[in-house]
Amino acid sequence: MRRVFASLVLATSLTACATTPTTYGPSNGGDRGWSQSRIEQDRFRVRFAAGSDTEFDEAENMALRRAAEITLDNGGDWFLVTNRQREGNDRNPVGVSTGVSISSGSRGRSSRGVGLGLRFDGDAGEKSVSLMILIRSGPLPQDPNAYDARNVLANLTRP
Repeated sequence: MRRVFASLVLATSLTACATTPTTYGPSNGGDRGWSQSRIEQDRFRVRFAAGSDTEFDEAENMALRRAAEITLDNGGDWFLVTNRQREGNDRNPVGVSTGVSISSGSRGRSSRGVGLGLRFDGDAGEKSVSLMILIRSGPLPQDPNAYDARNVLANLTRP
């Protein structure tokens, strides 16, 4: 039982060391953060990549925040999300499984066994959200895919 506990502690420690926390900022060639591409004068692709410490909804909020910043930087008031794509998964990068077996044989002999399996999946939990946006000015339309850039920033920017 001590070995099982030691293995679990070791697995947790290794995972904690290997996981880079997701923070809001440019990716700068890394695997976390936002990136953007101007497609046309008023059309951008915004992508936010996150790790297992971040849920899909939070990653999408960070992509929306970046879209709002781009909108205001380019003189717009609101933006329209024309395409939204999620990639990756929410799996935990470490999995533990256990098994117990008991068997009996001839002459009254029996055996028991306990097994422990550990899974280390470095890509588990990696996710990204990509938004295709159009920057617009003027009154905000009644469209669920239209976002007021100032309101998005006010609601999604952490102090």
